[in-house]
Amino acid sequence: MIIPGSHGIPDNTDVLVVGLGVTGSGVALDAVSRGLEVVAVDAFDIAWGTSRFSSKLVHGGLRYLAKGQLGVARESAVERGILMESTAPHLVHPLPMLIPLTPTTTAPQAFLARAGVRAGDLLRLTARTRRETLPKPRRISATETLTLAPVIKRAGLRGAILSWDGQLEDDARLVLGLARTAASLGARVHTRTRVLSLTGTSAVLRDELTGETRTITAKAVINATGVWVGSLVPEIKLKPSRGTHLVLRGSSLPHVRVAVMAPVPGASNRYVFALPQPDGTFYVGLTDEQVEGAIPDVAEAPEEDISFLLDVMSQALEKPLTRADVVGTYAGLRPLLDTGTDRQGSSADLSRKHAVLVSDTGVVTIVGGKLTTYRRMAEDAVDKAVALSALTATGCRTTALPLLGAASRAELAALDAPARLIRKYGAEAPLVLANAIEATGLTEAEVLTTVSPTIPVTLAELVFGVTHEGAGSVDDLLDRRTRIGLIAADRDAATALAEKALELCRR
Repeated sequence: MIIPGSHGIPDNTDVLVVGLGVTGSGVALDAVSRGLEVVAVDAFDIAWGTSRFSSKLVHGGLRYLAKGQLGVARESAVERGILMESTAPHLVHPLPMLIPLTPTTTAPQAFLARAGVRAGDLLRLTARTRRETLPKPRRISATETLTLAPVIKRAGLRGAILSWDGQLEDDARLVLGLARTAASLGARVHTRTRVLSLTGTSAVLRDELTGETRTITAKAVINATGVWVGSLVPEIKLKPSRGTHLVLRGSSLPHVRVAVMAPVPGASNRYVFALPQPDGTFYVGLTDEQVEGAIPDVAEAPEEDISFLLDVMSQALEKPLTRADVVGTYAGLRPLLDTGTDRQGSSADLSRKHAVLVSDTGVVTIVGGKLTTYRRMAEDAVDKAVALSALTATGCRTTALPLLGAASRAELAALDAPARLIRKYGAEAPLVLANAIEATGLTEAEVLTTVSPTIPVTLAELVFGVTHEGAGSVDDLLDRRTRIGLIAADRDAATALAEKALELCRR
């Protein structure tokens, strides 16, 4: 179980993991699957920070290949394949991605795009990801382009390049899957538990629900707090960058069946994406801007980022997007390591290669990287912790360790459960439904009540968030167990049903 507060945490453990984003949850799963005793804590909630503010893409590393970062590109392609075919095939599906060749797409950009997708397909091959998982990229005609995305600017359209990448059902759901799987193997996973100070063998914890403080000792301590790693290990210096996204209703990009990529003017390998989401919305992103000063608990999207994204995407569209199309925004901060070089350069030019660092007191910190490569990051961090502390552990198992709910597409198709629940919970879909009926005493029809005709989240999902996923508040349910909170009007509409779920589960 995921438990809010520090109650039940033992006085000592093999490994203490600080941070429950995708990397920290991945570390907890890696460590417990090796036979180690694990306590994993977060000051806020599962997927509180950057992990829930991604593009929801599982990238194959194409952009890094263009920058000459061959190791990062190869690693991304390998990890994408593991996620799509082993770890979480229920949460990651192939997404068609379209680069329209409009008059604003220069000849060099078109050439690089064609070369890039061919190189990306070669990465898929070397990563041994099946063709059935990611189809072959190809050039398509203007007619087929407009069939897939009727909103594309028609005048001068020369067709498009169609390629494929991985898309998450929801990044926060991946993090929850990691944390719950770790808990199912014996890890103690606690939210609302803040680390006030730590060394390589101990930490002072404060229960954010009660205010109680206590000390825990551990044979190894792993700091996986993302952009906040420096608050616990001050000698680590980061150069965070902000990735902003816009949220649009489906009506702003009607009948679009693919992700649309618009090249950033003056850049050879940067694009703004319009990404279709399973609930009918679109996310438009993203920026890559350096951030100075104190790190906020939740980053905000500035107006200049919003204008940039609208302007770039509109260049590829028949009808330009306007500020009125934006119904929500979100921004995440990437924890990029400050190496002391390229201080005048763009954060877009910084390497996404991760690093495992060890402090003077022995704290192991994992920093950098990207969502797609969380598993390898976790493996490297646990390897280092085991080597430093002389813990007895097996080798890494996570390349072939499926998350709770994971199943093949054929197995998922055979399940007797609502399609929406299968899409979000995989093989656990029947459990989600049965759990809601048992926990509330309501009928199947009642627990499948949706927030509204346009907001498809059901009472059953909200109840499962409380009973199995550690949600303790309306914000937990609307911002991390579901993504309703990204749109203020939808949050208002869903609050009553979220409150009902919490009340029913407390009876």
